[in-house]
Amino acid sequence: QVQVVESGGGLVQPGGSLRLSCAVSGSILRMYVMGWYRQAPGKQRELVSSITSRGTTSYVDSVKGRFTISRDNANNMIYLQMNNLKPEDTAVYDCNTLDLGLGIPWGQGAQVTVSS
Repeated sequence: QVQVVESGGGLVQPGGSLRLSCAVSGSILRMYVMGWYRQAPGKQRELVSSITSRGTTSYVDSVKGRFTISRDNANNMIYLQMNNLKPEDTAVYDCNTLDLGLGIPWGQGAQVTVSS
């Protein structure tokens, strides 16, 4: 019943890099626009980045130029390469469809902590 599984989080110093991975059901990956979300402590979940089936990407302004979203349809994966990480990037990162109204269950998330 698990639809998405995130991995690749960790503790990193400011300026460091991480790559998050999300294993996605093939049917979901091929049907919907996918996104990475994050939720920082005490804050609402926000959309960080999205990618369409054609590979068109979008990013929230705060991560533009630092993060790169990609997808690998052959391996049923989406990725988020995060460079030049900042303390304000600290959050639990989750992947899901861009349209949350579809009701795909959230995975366990990947904890990203950026701190000295």
